[in-house]
Amino acid sequence: MRIALAQIDVTVGDIEGNLQRCLDAAASADGADVVLLPELALTGYPPEDLLARAGFVERSETALARLAAQAIRPCVAGCVIRSDRGLHNAAAYLADGQVRAVYHKRLLPNYGVFDEERYFEPGQSDVIVDIAGVKCALTVCEDIWSSATVERVAAAGAQAVLNISASPFHRGKGCEREEMLRARASESGVWVAYCNLVGGQDELVFDGRSMLFAPDGTLAVRAAAFTEDVASFDIAPGVIRAGSLRPSPEGPEEVHRALVLGLGDYCRKNGFADVVLGLSGGVDSALVATVAVDALGADHVHGVLLPGPYSSEGSVRDALELAANLGIATHTLPIDAPHRALLDALEPAAGRLERTLAEENLQARIRGTMLMALSNANGWLVLVTGNKSELAVGYSTLYGDMAGGYAPIKDVFKTHVYDIARWRNTVSPAVPEATLHKPPSAELRPDQTDQDSLPPYDVLDAVLLGYIEEDRSVDDLVAHGHDPEVVERVVRMVDAAEYKRRQAAPGTRVTAKAFGRDRRMPITNAYRG
Repeated sequence: MRIALAQIDVTVGDIEGNLQRCLDAAASADGADVVLLPELALTGYPPEDLLARAGFVERSETALARLAAQAIRPCVAGCVIRSDRGLHNAAAYLADGQVRAVYHKRLLPNYGVFDEERYFEPGQSDVIVDIAGVKCALTVCEDIWSSATVERVAAAGAQAVLNISASPFHRGKGCEREEMLRARASESGVWVAYCNLVGGQDELVFDGRSMLFAPDGTLAVRAAAFTEDVASFDIAPGVIRAGSLRPSPEGPEEVHRALVLGLGDYCRKNGFADVVLGLSGGVDSALVATVAVDALGADHVHGVLLPGPYSSEGSVRDALELAANLGIATHTLPIDAPHRALLDALEPAAGRLERTLAEENLQARIRGTMLMALSNANGWLVLVTGNKSELAVGYSTLYGDMAGGYAPIKDVFKTHVYDIARWRNTVSPAVPEATLHKPPSAELRPDQTDQDSLPPYDVLDAVLLGYIEEDRSVDDLVAHGHDPEVVERVVRMVDAAEYKRRQAAPGTRVTAKAFGRDRRMPITNAYRG
């Protein structure tokens, strides 16, 4: 039996377009006895509250019937199905112009970014179909993460497990997923075929990397990462051989590719051809500009220098060098005049604001206002350049440097920003060396550096990792060797900044616990610890 793994990039709600992508993928899989298409390929994943609209579900069911009638070879497609028990996240086996079998996903994830119990009813039975003489069990995403699932269907006579998935990316997920699938195959002695979604959907990125494992755990096929791909393989009893193994990036490279795909798809799927961002000469805006160029092309990225009363000549020079390296056009719009005008206008009510926090935030808000005005005038999407470390502790200004439509690195700690920038420079010159080596600064007052207000980033990020991503308590963090005063201070800052994060722009999720989709904390919160 020849299996084709067709990882495609679909758009939530674009049912007609998704149907055509499924048909095109099936047509491209020459000689396949069955083509696997990702979880909810017809609706896009996750459709969220669109599932509450009867018309949405009806269109999905109509698209499934059309896919069955028009596909030139058998498929297993992800779809929404209604039963007398409610809605189901389903895998449908389509052959000879008909829906031959339907499997309802049995294990519904309801943790992290997943909320499937809100929408779907779990399935109650397994489905095994004969495809070209091979008994194949149909499964959907979470089902395969349970060894009990594979053991059960293997005991029922399945020779292969076909899994269609929409498994979102986070750093290190590719290796974790690969080891899990290897274990499922070798534990039960069956072939495991896994087809994953690819593409960006709001904050989520799906990395593809579809795989096929032989019954002894040998990896036979691995499709490409972060791009559409169709990978085929012939399985036969007792015959184990290696097929095509596409490279699987790790470390800074895989995060960079996730950022590029996330931003690119967000723009394309929401109708933005061009983006604009402020270039400060710092590493954050430099990385965001680089990601934007890699995602959209230099002609579609517009850099704006917004020097103020405390901007250094070095920062302006670094910003211009970055722009030259990337080949993007820039505008220089000094903020001194509006800054002075607003200080004068506010003085009767606020007094003299020079050298105060209010003046620092005022500069950031002037810059945010000017970038948003350029967005309105030109139809450009404003990119927010803040990182996860800053967002965590509130080292950012509402309606200032937080203003914008998409925040590509909002889930990237500052120390990882440097790692990704250095890796990207190995591909081609991008981030200036001076930017990578100078002390980071917001340049909102004379001789300011970030470490005037924050612990060193390597210290800060270690505490943030424990508190945010690992849910460690203050006592636990101290027990793990962190300075008690630093921990207490950082935790207070994180808790106090929740109201800011609630108003932040969406951005690409690249860790296992991102703000918003994963970590959901109350703003009004008296708990400490």
